[in-house]
Amino acid sequence: MMKLRTLGRELYAWLIVIGAVLVLRAVFVEAYVIPTGSMEQTFLVGDALLVNRFIYGVKIPVPFSGRQVPIIPGGVPQPGDIVVFKYPYENKDFVKRCVAVAGDTVRIINKILYVNNVRMDEPYTVFGDVHTYVQPAYDTALYQQLWEDARLADLFGNHVRDNFGPVIVPPYHIFVMGDNRDNSMDSRFWGPLHERYLKGKPLFIYFSFDPGAEASNFLDIFKVWQWKSVRFMRIGKVM
Repeated sequence: MMKLRTLGRELYAWLIVIGAVLVLRAVFVEAYVIPTGSMEQTFLVGDALLVNRFIYGVKIPVPFSGRQVPIIPGGVPQPGDIVVFKYPYENKDFVKRCVAVAGDTVRIINKILYVNNVRMDEPYTVFGDVHTYVQPAYDTALYQQLWEDARLADLFGNHVRDNFGPVIVPPYHIFVMGDNRDNSMDSRFWGPLHERYLKGKPLFIYFSFDPGAEASNFLDIFKVWQWKSVRFMRIGKVM
């Protein structure tokens, strides 16, 4: 009987520890592995990030609904911040850079970003395609509405990549772009990002491996037999 009581106490203690770890992971930190090259050279495919989920407030997910209920308010991203968010149109997490916030006017002219008519200094950006897509003629009001409704790329396709806007970022939204500007599906293509989709901000790279291709999800970090190499020099890099 004594052994059963001792075993029960140990089991209870372990359940408390496991529960605390799950709560910490759900509320404060989350692990995320970079799946594509859209943020190169800031992040490489296979960089494993620890993400601060507390910075944009604490939200509790509602089971089977896809909604989150905020219980502790948080801040909002500022231009230049890197953010992790839930992609609004699929059940995937993305990481991009916030380049503009609500009320800002965004325009891209021959691959150069302008916010509120000011050319942005972005030393972290890379461009891998020498081709520049021209911008077709358009009605300004219709362009804005199509962009907000995520239908702009359906009409203009890749022409939104290099010459875009101007558009005004709506209230409670931000404009996000990948640092690898010629290889990023971002707000140019699918519209402004609502703040409710924000999940956190990267803290540091806790591990980095070369998967040899795009990483499909976090579980790729456990597929040791597929690794091409481990990037030791990137481990511990603070964002």
